[in-house]
Amino acid sequence: MGLTKQFGQAVKVLEQIESFGYDAYFVGGCVRDSLLHRQIGDIDIATSAKPGVIQQIFSKVIPIGLEHGTVIVRHHHQSYEVTTFRVDDHYTDQRHPDTVQFVQTINRDLERRDFTINALAMDKNGYIIDLFHGEEDIRNGIIRSVGNGYDRFTEDPLRIMRAIRFSSQLGFSLDDHTLKAMQSVKNELKSIAVERILQETSKFFAGAYIKTGMYYFKLINLAAYLPVLQDNGHIMKRLPEQIKPLKSFGAVIAMFHVVKPDISIHTWVKEWKCSNKTKFEAESLYEALWHYKHDGLDQWLVYRLHSNSYNDFVRLVNMLFGEHLTKQKINELLRSLPIHSKQELAVNGDDLCHLFPERQKGPWIGNTLKQIEKHVVTGKLSNHKNALKEWVKWNPHVTG
Repeated sequence: MGLTKQFGQAVKVLEQIESFGYDAYFVGGCVRDSLLHRQIGDIDIATSAKPGVIQQIFSKVIPIGLEHGTVIVRHHHQSYEVTTFRVDDHYTDQRHPDTVQFVQTINRDLERRDFTINALAMDKNGYIIDLFHGEEDIRNGIIRSVGNGYDRFTEDPLRIMRAIRFSSQLGFSLDDHTLKAMQSVKNELKSIAVERILQETSKFFAGAYIKTGMYYFKLINLAAYLPVLQDNGHIMKRLPEQIKPLKSFGAVIAMFHVVKPDISIHTWVKEWKCSNKTKFEAESLYEALWHYKHDGLDQWLVYRLHSNSYNDFVRLVNMLFGEHLTKQKINELLRSLPIHSKQELAVNGDDLCHLFPERQKGPWIGNTLKQIEKHVVTGKLSNHKNALKEWVKWNPHVTG
């Protein structure tokens, strides 16, 4: 096959390594996604050159994992993870090999990878090295472990979550032997750091084929090994049958909070060790869902909901409430809004202070502006300075 345009300047990186007498290949997910005609994400490179050599060949190199043979090469404002061909020793920490041995051939390197669909290498001309029938598994939509599945999942039990995640992203089925190996090792997931599980789980729920992934998720009973869910496995039965992809984990938490309100968003965030950004997304989406359920779709809801959450909000409404809401309806309301942020209000805190010079500054300013903001957004007040100042003067109770 010929190289797709998606590899772009990455070909130059391979050529530069080869010009110094070393082998270099594109490996893993970028090759898989190229064969699937999917958008390529990170482009990873494997080479016979050791990290020290790569640091000499390229002017901008970031040493992120020298002990494992990995560096980041910066080329034409793009980053490429470049790793020396290697074989791995035992995985005492069930994540990193205790030691690695650098080798000179790509074949040995491919043997250590997780699944056949990821154990592919491609040279600069588009020729693919496929030792484990990965191309055939891609054509047949099969996720199969490389070599002995029990060994692969014991080395790093997170690969169980990765298999489920790939099923959700690609719509692939799990090979029977691979599935049995996952069943036998799944208890080891309890030893995996929550942060790593969160990353895979978030990608799982965002998968375009989440229904396929969810089938295996429930079949293996992964809920029994995940935070919060392990003590509340029945929640999975309450999820909508027609589940749709959710792009943020905040949306996932909001969904779980709707189906099980007595488990707080705070508990989900704490147990899963989520970021403040995820917490804000969950709270914002839940508030929007509550508002929609009680008051329907209106200007105030659309105004407060961040545009990045529109798709997730629409999917949650339709899944949880059996509605047929479209993003088009949200965009129509968005275009009708008189303002799109508090900064666009015709009055500010200084104006309020001038209106009431005898009052000391305090929370009343923010509270008053919020009421003005809501009245303007919902069309009850026009966004003109004189009109707003008059309204505040004739409604002194709004200033508390």
